Amino acid sequence: MSKGKMKKNSMRVDMTAMCDVSFLLLTFFVLTSTAKMPEPLPVDTPSSTVQTKLPESNLATLTIGGDKGNKVFFGVLGKEDRIATLEKMGERYNIDFNDQEKKVFSYLEGIGTPMQDLKKFLNLPPEVRNKVSAKEPGVPMDSLNNQLSDWVEMARTVTKEKYNRVLDVAIKGDADANYPAVKKVIDMLQKQRVNKFFLVTGLRNEEF
Repeated sequence: MSKGKMKKNSMRVDMTAMCDVSFLLLTFFVLTSTAKMPEPLPVDTPSSTVQTKLPESNLATLTIGGDKGNKVFFGVLGKEDRIATLEKMGERYNIDFNDQEKKVFSYLEGIGTPMQDLKKFLNLPPEVRNKVSAKEPGVPMDSLNNQLSDWVEMARTVTKEKYNRVLDVAIKGDADANYPAVKKVIDMLQKQRVNKFFLVTGLRNEEF
């Protein structure tokens, strides 16, 4: 006696719910993520087996690098602190920055532009400004025109007036940075009695 054929049921799986969940997760990550701003002066930090976490506020960073390893860029954390520091620098150098220029400056992680050219730099189109940023000559730190010292002094003043605390300072140097440039920066900090600062390095394996 022949066996009757069994009817096969469809194995179709409804993926609608899975697609909905996937799009919800994608939307969540897109809306909550923060775009990483390009570094004003890309550097290859020296390796170290020890890495100290930098403060998340009240921090000024001096970046040393460039083709010849002797350019210095200055940056400070916090949009409001950046604007306040720029205003004080404008007062010292008799330069009046408008609201739009202050807003642009508040988004910059660091600058390497001399004060006399800063307004022109801030008024460049964003795509042009991002391209030429790393090509800027760096903040002057000559004995007769030490604008870097003024930036650090103004940032420290802002931190003292707003938060009644001492500004932390970090030095971020390229592995190929010239030693005289690093020494100049350290000497400048010591003249302002800043004898404690962070050195930014890249973490490496202890076995190498």
